[in-house]
Amino acid sequence: MAKIIVRGGKRLHGEVTIGGAKNSTVALIPAAILADTPVKFDTVPQILDVKNLQLILNAMNVQSTFANGNLDIDPTHITESDLPSGAIKSLRASYYFMGALLGRFNRATVTFPGGDNLGRRPIDQHIKGFEALGATVTESNDIIHIDATEHGLIGARIALDTVSVGATINIILAAVRAKGQTVIENAAREPEIIDIATFLNNMGANVRGAGTDTIRIAGVPSLKARNTHTVIPDRIEAGTYMSMAAAFGDGVTIKNVIPEHLESYTSKLIEMGVNLDIGEDTIHVYKSDDLKPVNIKTMPYPGFATDLQQPITPLLLMASGESSINDTIYPKRVKHVAELRRMGGDIDSDKPGHIRVNHSPRLVGTDVEAAEIRAGAALIIAAIMAEGKTIINDADHILRGYDRIQNKLTTLGADITIEGIDLINLMP
Repeated sequence: MAKIIVRGGKRLHGEVTIGGAKNSTVALIPAAILADTPVKFDTVPQILDVKNLQLILNAMNVQSTFANGNLDIDPTHITESDLPSGAIKSLRASYYFMGALLGRFNRATVTFPGGDNLGRRPIDQHIKGFEALGATVTESNDIIHIDATEHGLIGARIALDTVSVGATINIILAAVRAKGQTVIENAAREPEIIDIATFLNNMGANVRGAGTDTIRIAGVPSLKARNTHTVIPDRIEAGTYMSMAAAFGDGVTIKNVIPEHLESYTSKLIEMGVNLDIGEDTIHVYKSDDLKPVNIKTMPYPGFATDLQQPITPLLLMASGESSINDTIYPKRVKHVAELRRMGGDIDSDKPGHIRVNHSPRLVGTDVEAAEIRAGAALIIAAIMAEGKTIINDADHILRGYDRIQNKLTTLGADITIEGIDLINLMP
């Protein structure tokens, strides 16, 4: 496992450019197998999840090359085959191959997906959607079998019981080449869903309403890529750098952002007293003093993102009073709390999803563990703020989701090194 070593106390300054959205990329790559032509992406984040998705593509005889943020995928010789369970279990988003394979072959066999341990995250809404489209879904020995070969996929009206980004995208992937029209009601509205729809529509799909709670998909017989798709900027990465800039920066400009995607987050920073200069595609975070405590409740988009509750937590330690977080999406997303306490943070979680954060003016470096991606991001921010050296173990989780993090933080003035992983192979 990789380790990230941070020697704290060095204030950040300068500028950082945000990469493509991880949460788009991990759906776009499976979506590429729906095409009848080679597919090209740019501004793809250089993260471990992309490498693992490439392993899955390779098992299906789908060739891919990845260099300098450019990813080329050729699905024209795709074959049905067993997918590598190790790569499938390494990331939750591997479940998008269910919808993509179902859309391509009218059947799919996939090992139950893995990823960060954020508590129970059922795929019942995915299965509900597949079954509504005419597929039969069975599970045995941790393997999911989905079959619609007898009659093919037929468009249907699907009302999701809960708002689910994963289910919304998976149903789109399955329905985009189905016969007839599919309507998804109570659909998720995240920007990443719009990104997927834009990619598919540019290949000839007919997806309307992405970004609203009702999405309509008219099935088409073929998808053909005509241009390179640029992945939208990563709003979670942007929010992470905004938090560290506000907590321990002397002026940081964050480039390649879509400010509209961050409005619920920036409004909380402004409520805290963080001074921001928001441009068309940049946000400058000034040195922040006299921060006020705030109360945060995570909600589906456009509410406060669950992926940003952990990165904002170290900043809350700087506020002069008690802040609270209520994570309604993933209540078990509290694995950073104990680690921040080890560093001197006055923070606790008395019940699932509820976190109390008090003013903690002095953090001290120590050995901590990154239980998952966003918990690891919180620990990096705390380590930059802390006195002395912090060793973050299990840092592979962080590298799954943050593009070239060592290079970017070093450029901002942080003292950070990564051990135990071949970064050259990770970032060609």
